[in-house]
Amino acid sequence: MIEVVWFKRDLRVMDHRPLAAAAATGRPVLPLYVVEPEWWRQPDMARRHWDFIAESLEELRGALADRAAPLVVREGEVVPVLDDLHRRYGISGLWSHEETGGAWTFARDRAVGAWARAAGIRWTELPQHGVLRRLRDRDGWAARWDRFMQEPVTPAPRTLLPVDGIEPGSIRPPTGIHFRDPPCPDRQPGGTRAATALLDSFLACRGESYQRGMSSPLTAEEACSRLSPHLAWGTLSMREAIQATWGRMASLRGLPRDEVGRWPGALRSFAGRLHWHCHFIQKLESEPEIEHRDLHPAYTGLRGFDERRHEAWARGYTGLPFVDACMRSLAATGWINFRMRAMLVSVSSYHLWNDWREPGLHLARLFTDYEPGIHWSQTQMQSGTTGINTARIYNPVKQGLDHDPAGTFVRRWVPELAQVPTPFIHAPWKLSPLERRDLALAYPDPVVEPVTAAREARARIWGVRGDTAFREAADAIQDRHGSRKSGLPFTGSGRRRATADDRQTRLDL
Repeated sequence: MIEVVWFKRDLRVMDHRPLAAAAATGRPVLPLYVVEPEWWRQPDMARRHWDFIAESLEELRGALADRAAPLVVREGEVVPVLDDLHRRYGISGLWSHEETGGAWTFARDRAVGAWARAAGIRWTELPQHGVLRRLRDRDGWAARWDRFMQEPVTPAPRTLLPVDGIEPGSIRPPTGIHFRDPPCPDRQPGGTRAATALLDSFLACRGESYQRGMSSPLTAEEACSRLSPHLAWGTLSMREAIQATWGRMASLRGLPRDEVGRWPGALRSFAGRLHWHCHFIQKLESEPEIEHRDLHPAYTGLRGFDERRHEAWARGYTGLPFVDACMRSLAATGWINFRMRAMLVSVSSYHLWNDWREPGLHLARLFTDYEPGIHWSQTQMQSGTTGINTARIYNPVKQGLDHDPAGTFVRRWVPELAQVPTPFIHAPWKLSPLERRDLALAYPDPVVEPVTAAREARARIWGVRGDTAFREAADAIQDRHGSRKSGLPFTGSGRRRATADDRQTRLDL
């Protein structure tokens, strides 16, 4: 009989409790990763995700081989793969982390659970981070998150008892899948070594400028930790990240102010965002439907979908330079800072007045760090469909002036505008026809007039918020999903005061 450890979004050996628990049984351990072609056919999956995972699997295979049990990779549906292993070797226990994914992985896990019960096999799913399964309400959630993160990091097993005579299998792209997106050579590399190097460099030197540098795409690449893809695919655990951050904070205590610099504020801010990471995933765990439907029903059908506008936005040709620069940068690198992510969703939802689902799928395919719980919660939040958050309509011209005043970022990613004078770099449509001709400007006019479009969107989005039914539904959403960390009380009118959820929440990791 063997113990199977099923790896999913947890591609590491350190702080991997299912792996440690399986090793502790004393039986042979089979570490398993299943390449699922049907998953890769889902509209939110992309080549850059696979490439990051493949690199992480190669490193994971080496780490497990050092412990005498190399990673076994199989392709196909998980249930038939497990059934074959059970017939060949006899599975005593199946181990994995709980996963909060999209509707497809949720259905797949239910099928695995049904198979395990029918086969009489114990499937043990353990929490990976601060997300709680079968959570009734948010009261006390933050305190439980803190307790979970304070638990000791689980060491990697020193050795594993291997399953003899099993073919490891090759790590290769899923058969028959033709990724619609091109390769992303400038994306971040996968693997725990890359994650550890990022965490170390952030806590040692880069992180001091975190608060000041996170908002601008000019500085965020260096100022942010860049850990988000590693947390999304599990090459580093949340517990490892937060405990290292707490340790760095402790090392500053008692030092003179001139020695600690801006570190205390930067680290407090970063630790808070690690907490928010799980807060948003918890929303999808508690209500999986938010991947597909508006959280507040009053917004259902409010927006339409204009294919022409969407394509301009998706390709980085809206005629709004800062928006286009951000989209093109994201497409090329697989990452952009959170404020710019929020702006991209805001422009699509408000200025272009497109429903959030298709734009959300496009962004999911571009983000190397695609984490469904964060992604769909934030997409709805930035689209104004939650009913409990302020409708935050970003002015794309102002954002450019604030975060790229000299047009450096725009000129890098929208080279058509390289010769445009700085006073016009964020609004080239204000150039005279003669100036445009002299510059031979091959750049489109805006697909919408940004000020007018924002004004109309604001009126529409707020127009549905006035009646009692809306407020009652919003109160129910707040009670189910809203943060309790701020400790803000009810006002006595039946509605909570604005919580931390209602403020601008940044997840720049």
